[in-house]
Amino acid sequence: MDCLFCKIIEREIPAEIVFEDDEVLAFNDINPQAPTHIVIVPKQHIATLNDIEERDLALIGRLQYTAAALAAEKGFAEEGYRVVMNCNEQGGQTVYHIHMHLMGGRRFIWPAG
Repeated sequence: MDCLFCKIIEREIPAEIVFEDDEVLAFNDINPQAPTHIVIVPKQHIATLNDIEERDLALIGRLQYTAAALAAEKGFAEEGYRVVMNCNEQGGQTVYHIHMHLMGGRRFIWPAG
């Protein structure tokens, strides 16, 4: 498979890993958009949000739980943070392996753009 995130999971491409368990890997984004910008990926390859099946619901919840835990660990949970998942080209997805961006350490505006 020629997937950037699968290669990071398999340690074929280096990344600054900040969390890992049996189902999830989290690493610092190489192009951060905030003082803390972490990418959280499931180890299971799922291309887009549209490809999530009912059997994946616990895994998707694990991504969100991981984001909240990392926000607390990094010290910005109470001040606030942003969690983003993009889907397909119009939604801004550039790597076709679902992933969550956890960003914190600065004020965010709305609408996002």
